[in-house]
Amino acid sequence: MVATQHHPGDPSWCPPATPQEAGTRFYPLHRLSVANIPSSARSKSPARGTAASKRQRQRYVTKVGKCQVNLGNIQEKKRFLSDIFTTIVDLKYRWFLFVFMMCYIITWVVFGTIYFFDAWVRGDIRHRGDPEWRACIENVDDFISALLFSVESQRTIGYGSRMVTANCAEGVILLMAQSIVGSMIDALMVGCMFVKISRPKKRAQTLIFSKNCVISRRDEKLCLMFRVGDLRDSHMVDAKIRAKLIKSRQTAEGEFIPLEQSELNLGYDTGEDRLFLVEPQIICHVINHHSPFWDLSAESLRREQFEIIVILEGIVEATGMTCQARTSYTEDEILWGYRFEPCMSLEKGAFRVDYSRFEMTFEVQTPAASAKELHELKELELAGKLSCPPLLSPHVVTECDPGVQWDLALRVHV
Repeated sequence: MVATQHHPGDPSWCPPATPQEAGTRFYPLHRLSVANIPSSARSKSPARGTAASKRQRQRYVTKVGKCQVNLGNIQEKKRFLSDIFTTIVDLKYRWFLFVFMMCYIITWVVFGTIYFFDAWVRGDIRHRGDPEWRACIENVDDFISALLFSVESQRTIGYGSRMVTANCAEGVILLMAQSIVGSMIDALMVGCMFVKISRPKKRAQTLIFSKNCVISRRDEKLCLMFRVGDLRDSHMVDAKIRAKLIKSRQTAEGEFIPLEQSELNLGYDTGEDRLFLVEPQIICHVINHHSPFWDLSAESLRREQFEIIVILEGIVEATGMTCQARTSYTEDEILWGYRFEPCMSLEKGAFRVDYSRFEMTFEVQTPAASAKELHELKELELAGKLSCPPLLSPHVVTECDPGVQWDLALRVHV
């Protein structure tokens, strides 16, 4: 880090840096232009080489949106049976198909056993081949034939060789009961299969998020930003986005609150959280006095431990079902002093999105101080206690009064 030199006669001159500011850069206005940033700085998000970035810790939500929370010691498991439909739909496919097959096989075997027992009690099996015997169920003389009759009756196949006669009332009652049970199983299993196949979970695979968040200035405000996109031509209807900060803390009374959830404002009060997601959007969280990042600086970011959960919800245009996509960002995935590369262009009378540039960022000069410190410096400047040289960027608040030391505001993250 080298400090930019100015002569005393130059109107942009400030007093020499103090020893604490030896690692500080001063950027005149013309040097802060994005257009003058070397092309080598425009690259994909760099990987942090520090040991802190390589440490492994448990995520609350994975990058693909899976919640890393295991539920254990649940005492009242009968609650799951009260909502049997959702329980079946939530099963993995291998268990769902197993339950699907067993529902039919068990009912076939149960009613086949009942038919065989009825034939054995009435003596139909002992009078096999007797033309004068009036059987309850024709051609049911062993368990296999009873099982075949059960399958034919429930699936309404009716090959014609086996049938219930009017010689016994219990046969008619059993046939009616099996028909009702079979219809209920059909309704439940077909409904579960349809819901499971048409669930919008897979639709979330085509909703993508940037791998990193960036922090830089936008409209003279420090902002945390990330990018979202939709890979399909069929768009999400009424798409909404929200974010949660997951961070443990200790209260003033000494109570430890693990994984406390706090809301990050993504434009709820202005309607900016409602997206028309036909092309990639950069979502912005303004770091103000309501933000939990109000005191966060580039230096303190390296010491923090938190996780940002991003939730994108919308209605699938093709099915009308609600879809939710999730991702998360840890403190190691936040880049201070970067912006996202534009990925849209105009060609042949239409806009074109280049998703190869979706993850690309470029470096910009950003104050390393927190939003709170920058706000305090701005208030002092407006009160006339600070004077800023005209050739210094308004993005870098400087102090020329030797009586006041605000070295943090002079630091620009590169």
